[in-house]
Amino acid sequence: MPTYRYHGRQANGGKTTGSIEAATAELAAEALMGKGIIPTSIEAGKAQAMTFENGFDWRSLFQPAVPLEVLVIFCRQLYSLTKAGVPLLRAMRGLTQNCQDKQLQKALEEVSSELTNGRSLSAAMQRHPAVFTSLFVSLIHVGENTGRLDEALLQLSQYYEQEVETRKRIKSAMRYPIFVIAFVMIAMFILNVKVIPQFASMFQKFGSELPLPTRILLTTSDFFVNYWSAMLALIIGVIFAMRAWIGTENGRERWDHFRLRMPIVGDIINRAQLSRFSRTFSLMLKAGVPLNQALSLSAEALQNKFLEKRLLEMKSAIESGTSLSQTATNAKIFTPLVLQMLMVGEETGRIDELLMEVSDFYDREVDYDLKTLTARIEPILLVLVAGMVLVLALGIFMPMWGMMDAMKGR
Repeated sequence: MPTYRYHGRQANGGKTTGSIEAATAELAAEALMGKGIIPTSIEAGKAQAMTFENGFDWRSLFQPAVPLEVLVIFCRQLYSLTKAGVPLLRAMRGLTQNCQDKQLQKALEEVSSELTNGRSLSAAMQRHPAVFTSLFVSLIHVGENTGRLDEALLQLSQYYEQEVETRKRIKSAMRYPIFVIAFVMIAMFILNVKVIPQFASMFQKFGSELPLPTRILLTTSDFFVNYWSAMLALIIGVIFAMRAWIGTENGRERWDHFRLRMPIVGDIINRAQLSRFSRTFSLMLKAGVPLNQALSLSAEALQNKFLEKRLLEMKSAIESGTSLSQTATNAKIFTPLVLQMLMVGEETGRIDELLMEVSDFYDREVDYDLKTLTARIEPILLVLVAGMVLVLALGIFMPMWGMMDAMKGR
């Protein structure tokens, strides 16, 4: 959620300054006026969070996000109630009582209280950025201003339903390789700690020079047995160091850029991000959000700092007078299909419709790629497992063959 620095005057005429979180400058002004402050200037500032030296937000470790499935149900229920003509405050109180998610329930209780005090729904929701994203708040704000709140809620429910389906497909595709890698690592640990040391004592009694595969196995086993605690501490340290680095602005941007270039899965991630951008941008334009603000909100919805930075650069270029298609070409993050649709949509005034078609096309491609992902990863996993089995077999059986030959020679 963006943070805005403001200067204003209180009801008694005194000057005041401070910062406030809001999806847009307009919502920030509305929230300030709801507090009895008349803003004289509002400027975008840097978000302030509880951070540790390098900028890592430790709250993210202990504050779970509201599941998308819960948001889908909430949007669907609120859509049905508003469509039926139920007063908003009554609908919110009813949903609060029946809500099972504690974090969402607490947020809805405070939103209902703000509605009682006369604040708008979007202004009340924007005070809870951990539950309601900027995209969510902006669409609610547009729905309130146009008198089509029910349509905005329906669009949000459809958007989150698509996100849920995409995440389920990704989890389903990654389940098999993750299980294989996990069991391989467990097997390696057990072999090195329990099995190989038993053979090591037998080989030492043999007394002759051991072959290279056997020496590799014994050295690895000794390392596991003697330094397992150091290895565990190192792994935990690397995990926390990575999370701290990714928590910084520069680290997050580099990591997100690397994700788009990863072998095998990078192309799938890239197309999934393009699908999300196309769907979000189309949704915002269809709801009546201004082009530059729609770009900004779509960039934030991607949750990819590398792409977000490029989209914000596009926003600045558009505000300077450059066309959307030209800025998209200069950004060098879009495929020819997206660029062509943006160009045609800009000429015909149907950007939202064409981008929705792009999103559907990429969703189908990502779905197919995810279904075939296991087939593409299987050869790599087979080579990995076969290599481990080969080294293990050679390391154990070659000395035994030497022992048998020595016994026959006697």
